[in-house]
Amino acid sequence: MSDYARYSRQVVLREVGVNGQSLLRDSTALVIGLGGLGAPASLYLAGAGLGQLLLSDRDHVERSNLQRQIVYRNADLGRSKLEAAADNLRALNPECRIDSRPGPLDEAGLLAAVRAADVVLDCTDNFPARFAINRACVAARKPLVSGAAIRFEGQIAVFRPGGPCYACLFGEGGEAAETCEEAGILGPVVGVIGAMQALLALKLLLGIGDDAGRLHLWDAATLSWRSLKADRDPHCRVCGTHD
Repeated sequence: MSDYARYSRQVVLREVGVNGQSLLRDSTALVIGLGGLGAPASLYLAGAGLGQLLLSDRDHVERSNLQRQIVYRNADLGRSKLEAAADNLRALNPECRIDSRPGPLDEAGLLAAVRAADVVLDCTDNFPARFAINRACVAARKPLVSGAAIRFEGQIAVFRPGGPCYACLFGEGGEAAETCEEAGILGPVVGVIGAMQALLALKLLLGIGDDAGRLHLWDAATLSWRSLKADRDPHCRVCGTHD
């Protein structure tokens, strides 16, 4: 291990150890969307010692982003989110390799990015992107960690190859989702869900537990969680014909 002191607090965990830390060093995560979810998720993954982060986004940093997208600084205003996030993640942990994939990715580009990763984090904010990412993950047989947050509400789910996929829960004809610009969002709400996405991705890579097959819903106003079982739809147009 190149920097034991950096990772010592998690290496002492029985579930991680030196071998687990080496596994993280050899792993790659794809983070699609560098907004309120992707910002904290990418910071925690880089901080944990992930060997490589593949990042994809198409936007530039705006002043309204700084309230919740904590990977950016005031000096980043007007910069590409990919460039600004990459610089700040390298400043946090220069051992983490950063590979930028400018969005929006077409079908072939998305599938190639998914195939290059060990785990995919969907941190986008619209149904078309979520459905496209889900299709690519099913085709490449890669685990997907999906998150969403708006107002005081958040949700998160893990989808593994062979189990239910995102389309099993939401179909592929979902209505247009409200945006944070329209409905509002309290910064820590989206931060909690983004941090949870990083946690679930790390657990997947380390083989800790099995969080797949459930949709977790969080009400930040009451600090309450509820969990719904996700069943595979044998007639799903995305995963119904896959083992």
